[in-house]
Amino acid sequence: MSKSKPTPPAEKPEPSEGSDIHSIAEAIDDAPPLSVSMPGVPRVISLIVLVAVLLGISVLFFRVMATFLVPLFLAAVLTVVFKPLHVWILNKVGGRNQLAALATTTLITLGVVVPTALLGWMAFVETSQIVRVVQTNADTEAPAAAEGEEDSVIPDGVDHKEEQEDAAEDEAAGGVGKALTAWMQPFAEWYRVNMNEEFEPAKLAQNAAQQVVKVGWVGVQALVGFLVGMAIMIFALYFFLADGPKIVETLMHLSPLDDDYERELLVQFATVSRAVVLATLLSAFVQGILGGIGYYFVIDDWAPANALAQYGGDIDQVPENLRIHPPVILLTVLTMLLAIVPFVGATAVWIPVALWVYFAQGDLWPAIGMTIYGFAVVSSIDNLIKPWVLHGQSNLHPLLALLSVLGGLQLLGPIGILVGPMLVAFMQALLLMLRKELDVIAEEAEENGDSVPKPA
Repeated sequence: MSKSKPTPPAEKPEPSEGSDIHSIAEAIDDAPPLSVSMPGVPRVISLIVLVAVLLGISVLFFRVMATFLVPLFLAAVLTVVFKPLHVWILNKVGGRNQLAALATTTLITLGVVVPTALLGWMAFVETSQIVRVVQTNADTEAPAAAEGEEDSVIPDGVDHKEEQEDAAEDEAAGGVGKALTAWMQPFAEWYRVNMNEEFEPAKLAQNAAQQVVKVGWVGVQALVGFLVGMAIMIFALYFFLADGPKIVETLMHLSPLDDDYERELLVQFATVSRAVVLATLLSAFVQGILGGIGYYFVIDDWAPANALAQYGGDIDQVPENLRIHPPVILLTVLTMLLAIVPFVGATAVWIPVALWVYFAQGDLWPAIGMTIYGFAVVSSIDNLIKPWVLHGQSNLHPLLALLSVLGGLQLLGPIGILVGPMLVAFMQALLLMLRKELDVIAEEAEENGDSVPKPA
């Protein structure tokens, strides 16, 4: 049904003393239009001034709220997804909306937000451990090499029996080292000519570790911003659940679109939200958990080659500050994130893991087992979860899904995974609305006898 035209405000009786006539809302209602208070100003000019002021205020409003758009959007998505839960709780508490909203927000926070934040923090801790080991190894490699050169000059009278016993092994290792040096010689020469400095792997590793630490500090800042956004999202979620119908009704009243079109857009938002969140994110979560189980059983502790050689090749003897435990949580989170991207999926994680197990650890059968497990379980579970969740609902074409996700990631970052498909769905809905309007215009023109061709 189309919106009714606004009617002039009815005459109000004189307010008594103590009434709130000075409130902003009543002042706006009582104020006559600009074209009435100033008869010399045409209504068109009044409308233009009003639109110009509205645009200016809208730009300022957007700049003020831009920082909070992502948390607000996520809160709206969670409101739509968990609406059945809110309705069920509302019936259980006897229709007390505020209490139901508080209970629903608490359950969502404890069941979704807290585990997600905890998982992200554990992945951050494992990343920090890898960065620390790389930096420590880079800091100790150069002094250890210098100390080795000093120890090679041994004063007379010192027993060299132990060195003589290992002479054969040292000679073999030296042959490998010479071959590696000869193989790297062209690159070292190119590096010296183009970079105007000698090629020193230890120095390059140390510089790379310092850069990684800087990136880690940026990650800390991003973590603080994430926590602030999470708090805003939780507060917004509560108010959307408590006052959601009133907010939607107000926005529909203010919008110039037809009510039917507004309802259609709301239906599209709810449908895509449930499809993306419940189907895609649930599938990605399950794939990540299954992949993490496989990573736990096939990945062993790892240490840099020089640290491992220093302790006789026994990984158990390497100190904690020089050893990396299997980053299972980090790989699990990466699997969840990449499983969201169409045509990429969890294979972008578990295939490199299988290659690492074979080439770095030298374990053939665990690598083969990881490959079979990845194909048969981790990646195949997606074909079971999505149809079960969607129940035959229409979904985006795979090509549009891929382009919308990749484009959303490039333009908006991680939140683009959700926004991209929604924009495509909204574009489709708006095109259908435009087609309906063109059909109505063509029918009205035919009734009036005008020769306006109907859209094909």
